[in-house]
Formats: sequence, C-alpha cells, structure tokens
Amino acid sequence: MLVLSRPRFWLYLAGPVAVGVTYGIGDVSELFTPVTVALAAYFLVPANVFLYGVNDVFDADIDELNPKKTDREARWQGDRLVVAAVLLSALLGLGTFFITPTVAWPYLAGFLLLAVGYSAPPVRFKTTPFLDSLSNGLYVLPGAAAYATVAGAHPPLAALVGAWLWTMGMHTFSAIPDIEPDREAGIRTTATVLGEFRTYGYCVAVWTAAAIAFAAVDVRLGALLGVYPVFVAWVAGSGVDVARAYWWFPAVNTVVGTLLAMGGLWRVYPLWEVVG
Repeated sequence: MLVLSRPRFWLYLAGPVAVGVTYGIGDVSELFTPVTVALAAYFLVPANVFLYGVNDVFDADIDELNPKKTDREARWQGDRLVVAAVLLSALLGLGTFFITPTVAWPYLAGFLLLAVGYSAPPVRFKTTPFLDSLSNGLYVLPGAAAYATVAGAHPPLAALVGAWLWTMGMHTFSAIPDIEPDREAGIRTTATVLGEFRTYGYCVAVWTAAAIAFAAVDVRLGALLGVYPVFVAWVAGSGVDVARAYWWFPAVNTVVGTLLAMGGLWRVYPLWEVVG
C-alpha cells in the first residue's frame, strides 16, 4: 500500500497546498489552522492513495510491461484492501467540501474529477495525446483550493496558468521513459506521438511559457521557474539517461517548492525581521 501510493511524489500534491496557503494568508497567525492542517494532511497521503490507486487499478494490464513497476514502484495485484483504501480516500476528499468555503469548491471538484478521469473510462485522458498532458493540471488544484480557502478569493489567473503549464511539462517529461512500454501496450500519449526528441522540445516550450506566466505575477517567480526549461534542455543535450533524470525531479521540485513557499512567508514576515 505504501509503495503503491508513490511516497516519492507525496509532495506533488501536498506541496502546492503549502505554497497556496503561504500566498493566501495575510498574517503568519493564519498559517496553521485546523482547516489548513486538514487540507495538508489529506493531500499528503489520502489524496495520493486515491490518485495513484485509481491509476493502478485501471492500468493493471499496461503495468505488466512497464519495467518501472519492478523496482521503484509496485504493481497492483488485485488486492481488495487497496480498492477499499481508494474508496475511503475518495470519501475523505468529499469531506474537504465541508471544511472549506464555496470559493474553493471548484478546485476540489476539479481535482477529484480529473484524478478519476485521467485513468478511468470512459474519458481516460491518459490515452489521448495532449489531453493527457493538459489534464495533469489536477496537481495544482490542491494549491488553488488552499489559497482560496485562506484568502477567500480565487488565485491570480496568471499564477494558475503558469502552474498548470508547469504540471503539463512535468507529466510529459515523466512519460519519456515510458515511451517504449506504452507503445508495446498500444497506448498513445503525447510522448509516444512526439517521440523522445520532440517531447523534450514540448517540455521546454511549456516550461518556458510557465516561467513567463509566473513572471507576470512576480519576476522573481518567473526566474525561479526558469530552472525547468534549462534543466530539460541540459538533459536532452548531455546524454544523461532520461529514466535516471526522471527520478531527480522529486528533489528538484521540493527545492523549488520550498523556495516558493518561503517567498510567500517572507511576504507577510519579511526576512530581515527573521534574521534581526
């Protein structure tokens, strides 16, 4: 169960909550409240059990051909306990509507619907080129919900667009190591359609657009997000095995996310007051 929930990627959902809260609060006293802690707790573990559990249940046949499931991840073996845990996690997700204001509900609903729709029929976005990439905006929706919860308003549109583009790049880059297994399984994705070289170009393009969108909010945010197109261009030109580089991203994303969150904190509690 632990391996199936992808602990390396837990912060991909919980991290945006931390960033959303730090930019939505008006004072540090609003940082840790029962609601913000509950949202962080849900998106740290149960939301990952839900998201990846649905994925593994509907990808069982495909995963038989994926070497990634042999070492760093695990294959679902039809365990009913996993199905029960996924359903329980879905119910907990519905419970977040009862502790958040209505302004946050579209983001929570979007997360739950896309988490199912990405893997499950009839839509199964993951098998439709470009929609597989676009639908991965689900990863930013917890952060948008957290921001809306504490701020009582929607996040800046440019920040939402930038974050959505960032997730599109992350998803498509992560699909590069799966190109051959997906082709063998008859699965069409953005990466299988473009091929490895053009997929690198796609990632550079969307990550550059993400940096530009964030720069519209604050030029410092745009500069920070500029790390991603530079990194993927380096991977493409250096000969580094993309399957190896893929596993560096949890660390890269944690560093970038931490800096983003610290920027939000320094907005309400300036750095010079901390060191002074």
